Amino acid sequence: MVKVKICGLTGLKDALYALEAGADALGFIIYEGSKRFIKVTDVRHITSQLPPFVTKVGVFVNEDPRKVLEILSYAHLDLAQLHGEEPPEVCNYIGANRVIKVFRLKSLDEVEKIRPYIGKVRAILLDTFSEDSYGGTGKTFNWDIAKAVKEKFPEVPLILSGGLNPENVASAVKEVKPFAVDVSSGVEESPGKKDPKKVEAFIKAAKCS
Repeated sequence: MVKVKICGLTGLKDALYALEAGADALGFIIYEGSKRFIKVTDVRHITSQLPPFVTKVGVFVNEDPRKVLEILSYAHLDLAQLHGEEPPEVCNYIGANRVIKVFRLKSLDEVEKIRPYIGKVRAILLDTFSEDSYGGTGKTFNWDIAKAVKEKFPEVPLILSGGLNPENVASAVKEVKPFAVDVSSGVEESPGKKDPKKVEAFIKAAKCS
């Protein structure tokens, strides 16, 4: 069964509801350029109140890898999702078993950009490219590119993101067959504030497909 990550969380109530609805992982965006930015102290406050066996992910953009490691420890986070232009060496420094590397591919010709990261990351996440934002655009990722990535690099778990919502996630899972799906804007009332009904509908559609 596909795993589900609810990302862009900014409050304990939304985090707990996502878990109650069946989410496997929670994401916190520790990047001040995001509309869903959350302070590290607030992340720690939330994660300290979560039940065990929940995967907690910190989202970073071109952050100093030493600071990433400090934040992972301080905020009780399990994984670092690197959403910028971080090179393979940075992933290796943080730890291959702790890094989800994001790729915002624009075409099939760019699939080979992933190859240098193989063996240096825990998983790869595909998101829609935008000149204005590092994520949360609400624009659907090209699923043909996702299928090509999965075929070329089957040894690495694939997480699909980009424009997913309760209406299209079942089709995405059936077509791409990713290890997991990741959603933020597709289940929101407003940036950083989740809609409980959309969260529940999204998780149900993803896991029943």
